Amino acid sequence: MKYRLLGPFKLFSWKTWYVSCQKKLDSNIRRVLVWLGVTGCNVLPEDPNQEEYMVRKGLTFLLALSVLLALSVTSVFANGSKESSSSGSSKAPMSVAITLGDIGNPYFYALAKGAEYQAKKDFGANTNVIIDSSAYDLGKQSNQIDNYIASGVKLLILGAADSNGIGPAVARAKKAGMTVIGVDVTAKNADLNITSNNVQGGEEAGKALVKKLGDKGNIVIINGPPVSAVTDRVKGFLSVLKNYPGIKILSQDQNAGGSRDGGLKVMSNLLTAYPDINAVFGINDPTSIGANLAGTQANRTNFFIVSVDGSPDVMKQLNQPNNLILGTAAQDPVTMGMKAVDLGQKIMDGTQKADGSTILIPVQWIDKQNMATYKGWTPPKQ
Repeated sequence: MKYRLLGPFKLFSWKTWYVSCQKKLDSNIRRVLVWLGVTGCNVLPEDPNQEEYMVRKGLTFLLALSVLLALSVTSVFANGSKESSSSGSSKAPMSVAITLGDIGNPYFYALAKGAEYQAKKDFGANTNVIIDSSAYDLGKQSNQIDNYIASGVKLLILGAADSNGIGPAVARAKKAGMTVIGVDVTAKNADLNITSNNVQGGEEAGKALVKKLGDKGNIVIINGPPVSAVTDRVKGFLSVLKNYPGIKILSQDQNAGGSRDGGLKVMSNLLTAYPDINAVFGINDPTSIGANLAGTQANRTNFFIVSVDGSPDVMKQLNQPNNLILGTAAQDPVTMGMKAVDLGQKIMDGTQKADGSTILIPVQWIDKQNMATYKGWTPPKQ
């Protein structure tokens, strides 16, 4: 029986290759090749004792199988390369980071939700939005920014823990290609800043205090962190009071940290130190709520409080029987957060100039007389 190789194997010297292989095959391999020979041709030879024929047939089958395997592997790698190339060319989700003083503060929560809403609207629903609290800790916030750089964040919405001290971290972020928008307070080296008109907020609180108190009395200012929002509010407040020399400021340097607990602690100490306090200026609503609690706990209800924020908690407090808060100069943190992201996108697109300037959002005085018309801080639904 004669067999002739066809196709790509017809130039192959079967005899030379077979003789070379035959010398090296041990009995076990030969048995395998016999089996492969039977499997490869799918029939038994006319003479089952023709072992050499079966070995030859097994080698032929093994060679063909190797060629097919090589072609398959080549195809798999080619397809894998195409898929990898296709995957690599797809655009990664946009990353936006938001770091603010205290997300537990309803004001900052509303600001963050406004920014998150706008980020997903502008950059897509799969946008990765990171929200962090700095706890007004400059070192912590600097580390957060370094982490944002390492993780490839492209847009940073920054409520600075320290308006000037955060400057070096902002410079690092911008060097890494990040767009930085300062919110609520100005941030040194930011591309743009957007804040409430905090000087106006302090002025509104000062006007309300004078209207209620008259041109004489003893007051205290419960101060806060060293950021532009706080210093501007105090500046605006003092600009009104300078016209009323009969109003005496007993204390103005106590930092309550912008928190309810801080307001409670500082006001408790002030009530102990000064038996005759007629009015209080709290630099934000959490501070003022804490001062209100200190007064009720000390059974001191012969003073009133003016504030800045317009928070839902103060709106509820205005109608409480033990309320000492006269009113608050209301901000709009939801709009601020949304506008910050919108400005960031325009800077990234090249349609907005990044000149470090500050955009101001007006505030409005809210008290029991007009609170029914106040829209509040409700963030938009995604």
